[in-house]
Amino acid sequence: MTSRQHRRRVRVWFGEHVIAQYVAEAPLAARYEQAMRRRFAGLRVTNDVLGPLDTDH
Repeated sequence: MTSRQHRRRVRVWFGEHVIAQYVAEAPLAARYEQAMRRRFAGLRVTNDVLGPLDTDH
């Protein structure tokens, strides 16, 4: 398993639009997710595994 498979993508959604995105190793992604949940309490925040074919953008 490569380090890329341990990376996660956190996104903050406003309806169907991504307004913030962050890609990092799992522990940092979890920390960012919690910060975004506090800051944007009314918006959906997702934290997904970054697949091998996904880009960092």
